[in-house]
Amino acid sequence: MIIGLDVGGTHIDAVLLRGGHILENVKIPYNPADTLEAICTAIEKLIDKKDLSRIERVNLSTTISTNAVLEGRTSPVGMIIESGPGLEPSSLACGEENVFLDGYIDHRGREVAPFREGLVHEASRNFKKRGLSAVGIVTKFSVRNPSHEVRVKELLGSDFYPVTMGHALSGKLNFPRRVFTTYLNSAVYERFNTFTSAIKRAFEDMGIKAPINVLKADGGTMSLEQATSLPVHTILSGPAASVMGCILSPASGDAVLLDVGGTTTDISFLAGGVPLLEPQGIKIGEYPTLVRAIFSNSIALGGDSAVKVEDGRVVIGPRREGPPAALGGPMPTPSDAMIVKGMLHFGSREKAYLAMKELGLVLGMDPESVAEIILEKMGDMIKNAVDGILLELNSRPVYTVRELLYGKRIQPREVRIIGGPAKVLAPVIERKLNIPCAVPDNYQVANAIGAALSRTTAEITLIADTARGYITVPELGIRQKIDSGFTLKQARSMAVKLVEERAAILGASPEDIEAEIIEESCFNMVRGFYTVGKNIRVKAQVKPGITGCGGEGREMDDEGRK
Repeated sequence: MIIGLDVGGTHIDAVLLRGGHILENVKIPYNPADTLEAICTAIEKLIDKKDLSRIERVNLSTTISTNAVLEGRTSPVGMIIESGPGLEPSSLACGEENVFLDGYIDHRGREVAPFREGLVHEASRNFKKRGLSAVGIVTKFSVRNPSHEVRVKELLGSDFYPVTMGHALSGKLNFPRRVFTTYLNSAVYERFNTFTSAIKRAFEDMGIKAPINVLKADGGTMSLEQATSLPVHTILSGPAASVMGCILSPASGDAVLLDVGGTTTDISFLAGGVPLLEPQGIKIGEYPTLVRAIFSNSIALGGDSAVKVEDGRVVIGPRREGPPAALGGPMPTPSDAMIVKGMLHFGSREKAYLAMKELGLVLGMDPESVAEIILEKMGDMIKNAVDGILLELNSRPVYTVRELLYGKRIQPREVRIIGGPAKVLAPVIERKLNIPCAVPDNYQVANAIGAALSRTTAEITLIADTARGYITVPELGIRQKIDSGFTLKQARSMAVKLVEERAAILGASPEDIEAEIIEESCFNMVRGFYTVGKNIRVKAQVKPGITGCGGEGREMDDEGRK
């Protein structure tokens, strides 16, 4: 059996699967004041009277890291940055205190100038004075040679924790994004680890001994142990769960994916049946990062968004002021409109009707007409958002989780919609976008199913410089010598082997490891009239996807059946 858990902005969804069948599903209100208690309540309801020894794994998506950043609940961080020439260091300042080193490693990984170690000792003293425990270390081109980052960490000793080194987070080049990614990893570390420690204890107390995995922003999972070291990769795991829930049944064409929650609507796309990828990394708050992520755009529109009348017009959102009026909430919501229309059935229909009547008195309409206007307004808002995002996407190169599609224009031929109001909104969306809109079975908890069945992903970047005789794999901390005859073929083979090993460390089961090369390049390096070596770069991944169900190694269709 597999447990899937998705912590959204309004509800916690949980499912218990076995062999592709849903044994139990739970949806409970989310209390941000006590996330752990809400999760435990959902799990206790899910496993009631079940044989806990048969639970194989628990996969969960969490908003802990995302909320920590967006709500400013992060730990103070001391940053040690080595930017080298050509960049104003102060533009990269992001921690509680920033120290800039004077050394430099160039784009080929050659040390141009060592840094003064006294600057690190001084930074250490200042960090201690200010009570800073968390530290981030980033040097330019550390993906080509991490020696300066490693040396700084050695000089700091064991006085600080956590200490994040930039080269360990991603093999991509982009120094500013690496700085911010490193900062965020250390900034959310304490809050995330407090949460994961509590989760482990709570699950043990409930008698659940199965491995626990956390959903990453790229739609894959990593073990809870690995996530504690790399919490930045769990930012925006919720939208990733939505995408995985939408693709439980395979697709072959371009599509719009919608997850309509209580507070927001997440919008994603498929290109040729494959989820889009953020080309450089996600942006969270004010920080652009190198965090590999499925493309997703959230708009402030959900079933519980507050509805009011301004200047004679219905306005939905952007805030959620509480539950629907049908549940005793303070303001009318789209959910109340759906209840009045007889499309949803929960809470007090009388309270929902009174909420619509109140709006109708201002608009000069009956409650049913107001409810209809609210649904139409939701459809228009989603259509406008989809059109705007498509316009932007089609103005730049399209990246998917597999490849860069040169010259590709996304032209959706279907919509897939999940979330509580999905069935109600599907006809409206279909009419507004003028393409078929499909609602899968179990649409209310599809994101939890997607989380449950997401497999472990991994990505590594191998960089070989045969002229200098070095190979570097930054994500794994590998820097070793090679001979001058090292070839692209050898690089491919080594990259596949290493990414398979990394996926296993992150928690992947052998049957789910499907490694592939997604980028490669090989250039001759010339000095004078002679070729002196090759610069080889290979990126390999275990791509996101849906794992087999309940140990049977079989995929689920869109109805949750084998």
